[in-house]
Amino acid sequence: MQAANRLQRILKTGKTAFGGWQMLPGANLSRTIARTPNLDWICVDTEHGNISDDSMHECVAAIAACGVSPVVRVPEGQHWMIKRALDAGAHGLMVPLVRSVEDAKNIVKYSKFPPRGTRGLGSPFSMEKFSPEITQMQYFQEANDATVVILQIETAKALENVRRIAAVPGVDVLLVGPFDLGNSIGHPIMQADMDPELHEAIAETHSAAQDSGKWSAIYCRDGDQARHHAEQGFNMCSAMTDAVALNKAFGEAFSLERIHQQGQSNSSPNGSVMVDGHLTSSDGGRSGLAAEGSSADEQDGEFNEIQYEECRHGEWVMTCEVCLGPVDTGKYGLVDHEED
Repeated sequence: MQAANRLQRILKTGKTAFGGWQMLPGANLSRTIARTPNLDWICVDTEHGNISDDSMHECVAAIAACGVSPVVRVPEGQHWMIKRALDAGAHGLMVPLVRSVEDAKNIVKYSKFPPRGTRGLGSPFSMEKFSPEITQMQYFQEANDATVVILQIETAKALENVRRIAAVPGVDVLLVGPFDLGNSIGHPIMQADMDPELHEAIAETHSAAQDSGKWSAIYCRDGDQARHHAEQGFNMCSAMTDAVALNKAFGEAFSLERIHQQGQSNSSPNGSVMVDGHLTSSDGGRSGLAAEGSSADEQDGEFNEIQYEECRHGEWVMTCEVCLGPVDTGKYGLVDHEED
């Protein structure tokens, strides 16, 4: 079973395991993320994400089927929440806002089958997330050592107790939540800058994990930051969140530079373009001069004014399909609709 846990397998090699973060629901989204090259694990976030219990089960199955380790972040370290995540077949369990040694011991207890803990046996869904050949009894015998327990260090209290938390048997990974940790110690992250004291807190958490023979992890906002922390010796780094990735991709696709890389033409809504100060239709006819957000068009033999406004991309967008009334042709210097 341990060999089937990609996250654990990578961690044991001494390499850094890189992962993604899923906050939006849907097994198809899970599969899409899981097909990303060089991805070792995906955190299915039921703390801050929009992911219900049934959606979490489907996401875990989809991720595991792609050969990537599903890690479930539960809302908090309650017994039933931990049970649901592990029963779904999670390869790793992530628990936020751990503050004390007692918290850590309880999480381990809830995560392990007897005699090491109090987890109950009964889920028919856990085994195949590791391998279709694994039986329920084999899962019961091996799951204690084949699932990764990840505790988040993200409060001043946890930082105060970090070395004692790291020493708790059954804790595998200490994960730094830099944003909450920064807020908690009075040094919130502003823009991309971190206060030196926050850097020290991150380094202390990494050191505490190493000194106790545990792995260290950190939430990163992008690939560059993940590479930086991997070079510092962190064993597990996230590199992207689905919601952030979508926003970034759409932002780049619809950026001014991409859409208008051929140059801006100030096109009108009906396909006309500005030529020598006149709105010229695609067939070469001229309809008039566009000035101060207005243009003119001819309807039933007379010119009528149509209001336009300029959008942020420099294109002309019609804001009202109703003509504003007969236009003063002298205002726009209109020319006849004649073919050149």
